[in-house]
Amino acid sequence: MSDLLVTIIETIIKGAIVIGVLMTSFAYMTWLERKLVGRFQLRPGPNRAGPFGLLFPLADGIKLFLKEDFVPVGADKVTFFVAPLISIVTALLAFAVIPIGPTINIFGYELHPIIANPNVGILFILAIASLGVFGIVLAGWSSNSKFSLIGALRASAQLISYELAIGISIISVILIVGNLQITQIIEWQAKNVWIVLLQPVAFIIYFLSALAETNRAPFDMPEAEHELTAGYHTEYGGMRFALFFAAEYINIVTVSAIATTLFLGGYLGPFVDQFPILGFLYFALKVFLCVFVFVWIRATLPRVRYDQLMSLGWKYLIPIAIAWLMITAVGVVWLGGSAPK
Repeated sequence: MSDLLVTIIETIIKGAIVIGVLMTSFAYMTWLERKLVGRFQLRPGPNRAGPFGLLFPLADGIKLFLKEDFVPVGADKVTFFVAPLISIVTALLAFAVIPIGPTINIFGYELHPIIANPNVGILFILAIASLGVFGIVLAGWSSNSKFSLIGALRASAQLISYELAIGISIISVILIVGNLQITQIIEWQAKNVWIVLLQPVAFIIYFLSALAETNRAPFDMPEAEHELTAGYHTEYGGMRFALFFAAEYINIVTVSAIATTLFLGGYLGPFVDQFPILGFLYFALKVFLCVFVFVWIRATLPRVRYDQLMSLGWKYLIPIAIAWLMITAVGVVWLGGSAPK
């Protein structure tokens, strides 16, 4: 069997595994969020379907699958159908360049737990993240609903505002490491320290911007129920609504995985060199902690006003990110023009 064929088969298998894990994690993130929010707000949470409510994701899936599939009068049917597909595909694609564990040896064959490892992995993530809003904008426009359109416009403005802050915070990481390749960023942290210790301000800016990028409370203005019914997906039901729902939760996992990789050492941890399988556990644990904070914030903070959302991005996060980037650049030059190798 040629090396090219082996590579193709390996990529397809890894891609299928990643998609399966992400779709499963989306389903049980809904259960986790209900349980955590229930505990935060002193109520039981889901406890009817299955032991501890573990079959609630399955019940939700059956309910959505059996719901009526409708299209609003006056909607652009093709765009209306395509929009949720764009959202879910872009949500899944971003995970392609994130290593979820160290290289492991299986029967003499080295397996790299990453689908693709381009030299510009950071640029790939930023490019795919910027494409996700197209699904939301097209959904809002094609629905022929003023609520959906306003939600879509809010989402596009929110993306423009907070994508800049995310990009600048990530540039600070690139300046420290001197490389755009994701695996090289993890190797640098293995030889030195986790980047969050050197870039705490960049990490905070990234995390706050990620909340806005994923339309999560308190920045869930594109789907504000008290103003817009449900925003850009007001007119969606059944499985098409489920695709938007899945895309939102998968995006939460993805931004948490990016935060883990860029700032928290990725799969690094004690005894990973001796027992590589521990790397997968460490990676999953760090991602879980980030997701936990997402849910905690949702259960704790009220939704902000739209003008406050814009002010936070343009008046505070972006200027602070630029100032921190300048400080990082001066520090790198002062230390000798590059980060330690």
